[in-house]
Amino acid sequence: MKKLFVSLALIVTTGLCYCQVDLKKLDAYYEKALKDWGVPGMSLAIVKDGKMIFAKGYGVNETGKPEKPDENTLYAIASNSKSFTSAIIAQLVQEGKLSWEDKVKTHLPYFELYDPWVSSECNIRDLLSHRVGLGTFSGDMIWYRSTLSGEEIVRRVKYLPKSYDFRSGYGYSNVMFITAGEVIKKVTGKSWGEAVSERLLRPLGMERTITTTADLNQKGNFSTPHRLNEGVHIPMEWEDWAHVAATGGIISSVKDMSQWMIFNLNHGVWNKDTLLSTPSRNMMWTPHTNFVVDHTAPIATNHFTAYGLGWFLSDYRGKMLVHHTGGYSGMLSAMALVPEEKLGVVVLTNGLKGIYSALVNYTIDAFIKAPPKDWSAEKLANSKKNKDTRIDDRKSARVSGTKPSVATENLTGRYHADAYGRIRIATEGEKLKIHFENTPDLAAILSHWHYDIWELKWDRPEVLPWFTFGTVKFELDHNNQVTGISFDVPNDDFWFEELNAKKIK
Repeated sequence: MKKLFVSLALIVTTGLCYCQVDLKKLDAYYEKALKDWGVPGMSLAIVKDGKMIFAKGYGVNETGKPEKPDENTLYAIASNSKSFTSAIIAQLVQEGKLSWEDKVKTHLPYFELYDPWVSSECNIRDLLSHRVGLGTFSGDMIWYRSTLSGEEIVRRVKYLPKSYDFRSGYGYSNVMFITAGEVIKKVTGKSWGEAVSERLLRPLGMERTITTTADLNQKGNFSTPHRLNEGVHIPMEWEDWAHVAATGGIISSVKDMSQWMIFNLNHGVWNKDTLLSTPSRNMMWTPHTNFVVDHTAPIATNHFTAYGLGWFLSDYRGKMLVHHTGGYSGMLSAMALVPEEKLGVVVLTNGLKGIYSALVNYTIDAFIKAPPKDWSAEKLANSKKNKDTRIDDRKSARVSGTKPSVATENLTGRYHADAYGRIRIATEGEKLKIHFENTPDLAAILSHWHYDIWELKWDRPEVLPWFTFGTVKFELDHNNQVTGISFDVPNDDFWFEELNAKKIK
């Protein structure tokens, strides 16, 4: 540990001389912000002009334990992995094995969307720019904690509903990046994990970065995910996202991610080796899906906001910003590049409070000499104001004294949702239980709520950090026969309504 401290001190001191930015002040700000937000731990790194000038860990790796994170501590980076997927695709284009305009069905004949014409026209760029017509997070219930393979997930995408016309809007789509991963597998003959290791991680010397939790113990020095329970962070187990790694499966450290940022700020060149060509860099950082911004605001914070290929693009205080965030079960992260400043910031955390954007903004402000602003205090205050009342509203609307209109034995049986598969409801002893064919961890006891609605009491709430309370309603026909089930699980990430199922006779 002493040797590590000396190494870190050298990094910070070099930065103070090199950048003429008070890194000690930044360090103190990060420390205070972590305590104010109540996040267990994090690691943060800054790169400038081709060098990592600051890297440090804060807090603890796990609440209740003394081990502290450092620049080598591993965290899940989740959707920050998408920039790696687009980079692999770009390399395959450079090698003539793919074209940006290739139809997805050319490589994956089984690929289908909500419409036959859209299915035939969807190309590689569409997969990477969130513009195929699916709603944000649509289909995530297919893969979340699922036993399905990547191909099996893609084969179910055709059942997801259309949210807007093809290429006319934006819907953040993890399932399309999973599809891109299957394209990579088909073209290279290797899994996404093998491809990213061979093409990017090893060439860039990202020696600690992995794509499966199976390798965590071998690497050592990893943080623990934490879920929130009434505002308090509780340690939870890791999830393996290897089956969906193309959309969010990388596990890395801020030191390794600094090498990724330096590589991208140098536009695809590493140690004089060009891994990404100029056309590739320009394609990935070209807006493909544009968002509306408020040009009438008294103080315009953005003049444009868009999604490229695996990257969000915008301006920040008059400078181009290339960035992404990531949300993993129990960990949140962010990475931001300011290309004209050759500046990059990465924040990896082991909790579910969104501290990262405040630290990114504050850091960038320090380097571009922007007017001082306490981003952490402002964003923390806003997070406390915007309390989610959805669960409280449902609980207050509960009607006591009601009974189901259908006997329990008539509720049991098999149900089927096209996009998901089979759901089974059975009596086990004196309890009514629900089981999900491809997601055993969603099993729950059904406890009567009111009328024909039952509360979901999860068997394993400790592994489900994104939602807590939920109900299932038994749908009836005019003869009071059960025809299906519908779900109401308030949360911002996983759409249970896509699991609404019909009863199988």
